[in-house]
Amino acid sequence: MKIRQHAESHVVELDDGSQWQIYPGDLATTLSWKPETDLRLERNGDRTSSHVLVNAADQSRVRVIAAGDTWSDGEVKKALKGG
Repeated sequence: MKIRQHAESHVVELDDGSQWQIYPGDLATTLSWKPETDLRLERNGDRTSSHVLVNAADQSRVRVIAAGDTWSDGEVKKALKGG
């Protein structure tokens, strides 16, 4: 899948029309993304996010949830503290 729109730093729209909110701790990973970046969406089994977007070129991964969903405050704080 390719990026259709990434106007807001924390939300990405893919060429299939789906919109994903990027985990706050993973935003730096998306700075190199360009419209031609090939991404793969995979289900994620952790409590922080429902899915991950994987960059096919370098296999970097960012945690995402569907745009409009909300992050669990406790899980985000815990993850950002490294615990």
